[in-house]
Amino acid sequence: MTETPNHQIKEINISQEMKSSFLDYAMSVIVSRALPDVRDGLKPVHRRILYAMHDLGIHADKPYKKSARIVGDVIGKYHPHGDSAVYETMVRMAQDFNYRYMLVDGHGNFGSVDGDSAAAMRYTESRMSKISMELLRDLNKDTIDYQDNYDGEEREPVVLPARFPNLLVNGTTGIAVGMATNIPPHQLGEIIDGVLAISRDPEITIPELMEIIPGPDFPTGGLILGRSGIRKAYETGRGSITLRAKVEIEQKSNGKEVIIVNELPYQVNKARLVEKIAELARDKKIEGITDLRDESDRRGMRIVIEVRRDANANVLLNNLYKQTALQTSFGINTLALVNGHPKVLNLKQCLVHYLDHQQVVIRRRTEFELRKAEARAHILEGLRIALDNLDAVITLIRNSQTTDIAREGLMTQFNLSEKQAQAILDMRLQRLTGLEREKIEDEYQNLMKLIAELKAILADEEKILEIIREELTEIKERFNDKRRTEIVAGGIENIEDEDLIPRENIVISLTHNGYVKRLPVSTYRAQRRGGRGIQGMGTNEDDFVEHLITTSTHDTILFFTNKGKVYRSKGYEIPEFSRTAKGIPIINLLGVEKGEWVNAIIPVEEFVDDWSLFFTTKEGVSKRSPLTSFANIRNNGLIALSLREGDELISVRLTDGSKHMIIGTKKGMLIHFPETDVRSMGRTATGVKGINLDPGDEVVGMEVLEEDNDVLIVTKNGYGKRTPASEYRVQGRGGKGIKTCHVTEKNGELVSMRAVTGEEDLMLITTGGVLIRIDVDGISKMGRNTQGVKLISMKESENEFVATVAKVEKEEEEEAQEGQEIENGGTDEIVLDENQEVITPDGEEQ
Repeated sequence: MTETPNHQIKEINISQEMKSSFLDYAMSVIVSRALPDVRDGLKPVHRRILYAMHDLGIHADKPYKKSARIVGDVIGKYHPHGDSAVYETMVRMAQDFNYRYMLVDGHGNFGSVDGDSAAAMRYTESRMSKISMELLRDLNKDTIDYQDNYDGEEREPVVLPARFPNLLVNGTTGIAVGMATNIPPHQLGEIIDGVLAISRDPEITIPELMEIIPGPDFPTGGLILGRSGIRKAYETGRGSITLRAKVEIEQKSNGKEVIIVNELPYQVNKARLVEKIAELARDKKIEGITDLRDESDRRGMRIVIEVRRDANANVLLNNLYKQTALQTSFGINTLALVNGHPKVLNLKQCLVHYLDHQQVVIRRRTEFELRKAEARAHILEGLRIALDNLDAVITLIRNSQTTDIAREGLMTQFNLSEKQAQAILDMRLQRLTGLEREKIEDEYQNLMKLIAELKAILADEEKILEIIREELTEIKERFNDKRRTEIVAGGIENIEDEDLIPRENIVISLTHNGYVKRLPVSTYRAQRRGGRGIQGMGTNEDDFVEHLITTSTHDTILFFTNKGKVYRSKGYEIPEFSRTAKGIPIINLLGVEKGEWVNAIIPVEEFVDDWSLFFTTKEGVSKRSPLTSFANIRNNGLIALSLREGDELISVRLTDGSKHMIIGTKKGMLIHFPETDVRSMGRTATGVKGINLDPGDEVVGMEVLEEDNDVLIVTKNGYGKRTPASEYRVQGRGGKGIKTCHVTEKNGELVSMRAVTGEEDLMLITTGGVLIRIDVDGISKMGRNTQGVKLISMKESENEFVATVAKVEKEEEEEAQEGQEIENGGTDEIVLDENQEVITPDGEEQ
C-alpha cells in the first residue's frame, strides 16, 4: 500500500482485475437480467412488471391503467434500466403472436405480426391477464421470499408462486454472456398433464412423458416436421426443430392453382416474408408466380400466391420452403437458473423443478394458514375463558384503574396471554349475548378441525401432492385450449421421407441455361431412324437441352460442374414437369456459383467401396477416385478434382476397377486403354494424361467399354454410325489414339461418342429443342474411317445442329395409332397433338 497525503493507492494486477470484473458483470447479466428462473419461468424484468401491476391493484377484473404509469412504477421501484426496454417487454407479454398465453391484457395498439411497433406507452393501457393472476396467487401467504430492491427502500419477490408451469407454457428467449436460452412455448393442458404424471410416478421416463407432451405448441400455429429434434431437445435440453407454414393448394374454376398460407412459423414477420417472395419472383429465382397478395384481416391470416397455369404448385411450394421463411428452424436450448446457477435441463428436469417449487409453495402456504388459524384459536380460547367467567371478568375490569392494570389482572387471574387479555378488553358488549357466544364456540370448533387438517397436510407429502394436482387441474379446466401447432411425424409433408416416394424410372434433363426437370421414361416413345421427332422441351431461342439421363426416383444424382465441383440431389427432389415445360433453374436445387454450370450428371444407387468414379477433362486429363469419397456432399458442393487453368470437366463414369475406357475427340480420334492405367487418386487430385490431343482438338466423350459394345458416334449435322469395339486396339493411356470417324463438312465434327450394345434407345436433342428417340439397333454398323448415315433431319435455314445425345432404356415399339412414325422415308416432319395422335404436314390426324 502506498500512502499519499490525500488518498491511498493500491497496486493491483490489471489482468486479474479485468477477469474478476468481467466475471462479476457476466454473473450479473446471467442471474439478474437474461435467464429465467426454472420455478416461475420469468426473467427479473417480467417478474417486476407483474409484481408492480399487482402492487398497483391493476388486476384482471379492474380497469385498465396507462402503460406509462406501470412502466414508471417498474423502473422507479424495482428495475433501474431504460423505460423503453421495460415497455417493449410488456408489449411482448401482451402480443398473442409472441406469447402462447398472454400475461398482460393490452388495450390499444400493441403491434402486429407484420412487425409494426406498438403505440407509445402514453397512448396504450394495460392490466394483468386472468392467467397471469395465477402466477401471483397466494403471494400474500408467505409462499415465497422477498429481497430488497436496488436502493433498499422497497421489497420485491425473489420468485413468484407460479401456480402453472410458465417456463414451458410460454417459453422464453435470452442472450446472456457466454450462454443463451431459447425455450419454445407449449400447450398448457399437456404441460400440466406432464406435471401430474410425474407427481404420480416419479420414475416416469422422457419417452413416456412425450406421449403426454408431444412437442412445442406455438401461438402462430404452423407445422413441426418430424419428432427427432423434439426428442433430442427433451432428452438433452438442446435440439433443433423444423417449422413450416400451414398452407393449402386450391384449384380455381379456370384450372389455375392457388397457394393459400394460413399460418406462419413462430416469430416470422409476415410483411418481410411477402416482400421476400415478391423479390424472388421478380429476380426469377423462383418462377411460376403470377400474383401475390396479403388478404389477412381480423378473422385470420391469408397470404395468396397464384401459380402460373403451366407450373406445378407443389414444386413451387417446395422451392418457397427452401428459399423463404415459410420454413424455418427453431434451435431449442433449455437453459434456466436452478438455485441461482445456469443449467441446461431436459424435459423431466424442468417439470420436476416446477413440482418441487409447488411443494414448497403449498407447504409454506399451509404453514402460514396454520399459524393464522392457531393465532385465531388462541384468541378464541381466551374469549371462551372470559365468557365462562363473565362476572369475575367484568368485576375485575370495572375495579381496575387503567387498561394496563386490567390487562395484568386478566393475565394473572385467568392465566391468559397478553394477546388474549387484550382481545377480552377489546370485546364489545354485544358479544355477550347467547347467540354471539354460540358463534364463538362454533368458530373455535371449526378452527380446531382446520388446524388438524393443516397439520395432517404438513405431515403427509402425498397430501401436498394431491393439493397440487387439484389446483393444477382447476387451472387446466379454466384456461386450457386446443393445440395450435401440428406435429407431422414422418408424414407426407416431409419431403425427405423416401418411403413415401414411389420408386420409378425417370428422365432428368438439364438445359444449357440451367433449367432442370424430370419426367417419366414413358413420356418418350420409340421412332424409326430419320424421323423428325417430337417437341421434347419448351426452350427459349438461346437455350437447348444439354444433359439427359435415365435414373430412378430413389437414386442419388451427382452433378459435376465445369469447375470440378460436385453437388448432390435425390431423383425425387428434382421437380416433375410436363414434356413441353422448360423446368426450373437448377440454382433453386443446387448451390452452384456464378460462372459455373453442370458438365456431367451421374446417378448412384449405392455408395460402395469397390466402385470408382472415372473423370476426363476437355484437355484429355483423366483421374480415378473411390466412389465412397463422394458419399457425403455438403449443400454448397464439394471439390471433385483440381483442374488446371483453362481446363473443364467433360465426363464422369462409374467403374468397378476392371473396365476398359475409351475417350473420343471432336476431330474424330479415339483412344482405348484399361482403367488401371490410371491409378486411384484422392478426391482433390488433378489426374494424369488420358489422351494426347492435337492443337484445336478437345474431348467430346468418355465411356466404359464392355466386350460386346459398339462405339457409336454422332456428328454435329445429325450423322451417326456404329463401329464394332474390336476395331479399336488397346493402347496405353496418353497416346493420340486412332481415327473413329472421317470428319467432313457434310457430317461435321463429333458432338458425342457413346458405347452401345444395340439393346438401348438413343435420344438426340437439337439446339431447337427437338427430340427424337431412335432404336440403336436400327443404326448401321460401319468401319472406323466412314462418315455415317443421317439420324435426324434438321432445319438448315435456322442453323440447327445436334446438341446432346443420351442413351435410354429400350422401349417396345408402339402401334401406329399411338404415335408410330408414318412410312415416308423419314423426310417429312412428324408432329404429335396432346392425345399423342400423329398430325400430317397437312394438319390432318392419322
